[in-house]
Amino acid sequence: MNKIFFAVTVSLLLVSFGNYAFAQYDDKLVVLETNLGNITIDFFPNDAPNHVDNFIGLAESGFYDGVIFHRIIPGFMIQGGDPNTISGDPNTWGTGGPSTSIDAEFNTIKHNRGIVSMARSADPNSGGSQFFIIHGDSNFLDEQYTVFGRIVTEESFGTLDKIAGVEIEPIDRPVDPEQVKITKATIVNRFDVSNLLELQEPERTESTAITSSTGNQKYESPEHEIGLSVPEGWLLQNPDKIDENSPDVIAVGPKIGVMNPVISLTVQQTNQRTLDDLISEKTEMLKPGIESGNLKIISQEKITINGNEAYVTNAEGIFSSNDEEFDVKFKEVMIYDTEKIYNLAYSNGLDHFDSQLPRFEETIDSFEILSEDTSVDESIEEGGGCLIATAAFGSELAPQVQQLREIRDDTILSTKSGTAFMSGFNQFYYSFSPLIADLERENPIFKEAVKFSITPMLSTLSILNFVEINSEAKMLSFGIGIILMNIGMYFVAPAIIIHKIRK
Repeated sequence: MNKIFFAVTVSLLLVSFGNYAFAQYDDKLVVLETNLGNITIDFFPNDAPNHVDNFIGLAESGFYDGVIFHRIIPGFMIQGGDPNTISGDPNTWGTGGPSTSIDAEFNTIKHNRGIVSMARSADPNSGGSQFFIIHGDSNFLDEQYTVFGRIVTEESFGTLDKIAGVEIEPIDRPVDPEQVKITKATIVNRFDVSNLLELQEPERTESTAITSSTGNQKYESPEHEIGLSVPEGWLLQNPDKIDENSPDVIAVGPKIGVMNPVISLTVQQTNQRTLDDLISEKTEMLKPGIESGNLKIISQEKITINGNEAYVTNAEGIFSSNDEEFDVKFKEVMIYDTEKIYNLAYSNGLDHFDSQLPRFEETIDSFEILSEDTSVDESIEEGGGCLIATAAFGSELAPQVQQLREIRDDTILSTKSGTAFMSGFNQFYYSFSPLIADLERENPIFKEAVKFSITPMLSTLSILNFVEINSEAKMLSFGIGIILMNIGMYFVAPAIIIHKIRK
């Protein structure tokens, strides 16, 4: 088959990926054996497929055998999965992991008791092997950490309570690590576990929860600034971007007939090309497939979708897989915006194409391009958020906050000491930040007070813009210096002034 032909290439990619992606771990559980009892974990492959794959793969390889729950905060969570806890210096506990990281798969499952979620640094895409199990409902973490499983036996909850109840040091480490060691992680089949609890579907956040009225699940991508709905129960994936034409988002449905139905979204830059330019390019791209007989164009037309120009192609194609040929029908909708082009495609076997077409039409109708102000800045998310970003949003401080984010990502997180600091700081910061952010949104005067109070701190942090940090030593020296400067401004100076006034 001629693979330069775009539509057949996409169909081939989607179908082969769909068959792989649907081989999920629906019947696999992981049992963590500890000295205080077992913890049995079930998974949410539809919400976090890559995290589920990662966790099960690590468990199968023996990665978790011998690690401890190194961070224990009763009423909040227990955290484990760091290989440094096997034989490393306790001061390094919480900083270890595998050589590769996994991108965030934030979803709408709430961080309620028994939920298993992926630990990370300030970088959302820094998950590795460390995970935490929620001991007491902690919904301030919702949609900021990737939930990928939950514990599902009565013994598991008992073991969770026992681990949360062990004696700990002031820095949340267990006094006796042997008590909370994972002696072995085992993969088991669901039907081999006789004591599974009958649990309801996990509770989800209200903002993007699955809507029962339409049978769709809402998906939003801050990266691409889009939102859309896909059929409920279909597996959402964010595959690696192989090339410009490969999908950014894939929704895979249950297999009916010879293949899985697939809905995909591919986002590309227009690079100042008009819609007519893109149509001409597509026509040239399709010619080889048409001339070879592998492709038959059924219809093509310009339409308008939610105020945007669009171009719709209906076609049938033939592709081969494992020495078998399949008749595939697909529909592609190219939605044009000034800077980006959004290709929404639906493919299915010829015999079953029409059965899922209405669901694709619902996806098209739901597609929206989100404004930058409401999709990117975390300060205006409903319920919680970053108090600094919320105070700065829409003000003269907003550019400074964005600049500081770049310093964090490009400078601080490039060093081990900076990453370790941000990891601990974020846990502390987000324990109160969402509450203050809500108060800021409710009270403009309070927001102005917060903005006034954080201005000196933002100014001191901006110092990092003018220095070159290329080593751990420099990061430590500048970091400690800035911390001491802020302690002086916010605590020492006021204390001296109050003391003098009292005198």
